Amino acid sequence: MEAYIRLLKKVLLEGKPRKDRTGTGTFSLFGEQIHIDLQKGFPLLTTKEVHFPSIAHELLWFLRGEDHIGYLRENGITIWDEWADPKTGFVGPLYGTQWTRWKSSKDEKPVNQIEQLIRNIIHDPSSRRLLVSAWNVGLLNEMKLPPCHVLFQIFVEEGKISCQCYQRSADLFLGVPFNIASYALLTHLIAHICNLTPDRLILVFGDVHLYQNHLDQAEIQLKRSPRSLPRLELKTGVRNIFDFSYEDIKLLNYHPYSRLRADVSV
Repeated sequence: MEAYIRLLKKVLLEGKPRKDRTGTGTFSLFGEQIHIDLQKGFPLLTTKEVHFPSIAHELLWFLRGEDHIGYLRENGITIWDEWADPKTGFVGPLYGTQWTRWKSSKDEKPVNQIEQLIRNIIHDPSSRRLLVSAWNVGLLNEMKLPPCHVLFQIFVEEGKISCQCYQRSADLFLGVPFNIASYALLTHLIAHICNLTPDRLILVFGDVHLYQNHLDQAEIQLKRSPRSLPRLELKTGVRNIFDFSYEDIKLLNYHPYSRLRADVSV
């Protein structure tokens, strides 16, 4: 995870003060990238503890295509509580809805982009259209939070699969470690279903930023040396990506430093 640490240091040293929607204030850079070799281990940050159950359950929630946080609450995951309607748990047509039930209009037949993606990977792996988008312009106003990770593209070569994600807004201390692990997990799930080997993960950032109330925590992280990465193990019998449960996903040998708490800017 040296690439993440390098970017954290760069934003801390070179980021420019910038006002933001939440009123907290950030130090920001624009147009950065992280390249990760998935063959070296599962990229879950070790310089602080990151809650893997939240990452796994959130991704499974996306794949379920739900527009409320009922599944997350049932599994003790609270990371979307700040954006959900306090009475109904409704968050609007976010990632899961767009990934699995994309509609440009109310009368249009929904498109399951994930199902379509996997079918195309199997039958046309060299396609340049192996792409899933969450940025549905016509529905942004109905979303409690417009997508931060806007789209991802898959690349298949010589039995290996890579994923590149574009993220318009990237909370470097709290959000990006989740995003890295989430898209790494998604790449592993797709690879498993398509009988491919996970290869590379690339995250491309628009506005990548440290909130002003996260600077002390970032400084602490930079004093910690990264430890060996954990390993991911998936249940072999699962052959449909929508059939994965949390129990089918095992994280092995994760030994991070202690957790660093920080406030979420909503």
